[in-house]
Amino acid sequence: MSEIVRKHIIFSGRVQGVGFRWHSKNFANSVGLKGWVQNLYDGTVEMEVQGTEEKIDRLIQYMEERTYVEISGIEAKEIPLVSGEYAFVERGW
Repeated sequence: MSEIVRKHIIFSGRVQGVGFRWHSKNFANSVGLKGWVQNLYDGTVEMEVQGTEEKIDRLIQYMEERTYVEISGIEAKEIPLVSGEYAFVERGW
């Protein structure tokens, strides 16, 4: 069984107003990832995602393949696990 990790990720590029949060939420929930995604005021999208490295990588690859999404940068770091989450949700405005 693969180890569960949690990552904090900032996506930059054309990532707001293109369905980024909606697509990431739906894909993450379909593969059993937990966490959240939200827009930031500087035009980036922030995400905390928890699951196996393989599933997190699949989520990132899926988002890079979206028609209107253009990711120009990804800053990711591993952070401590969070318990008590049951889904992947959109946050904020």
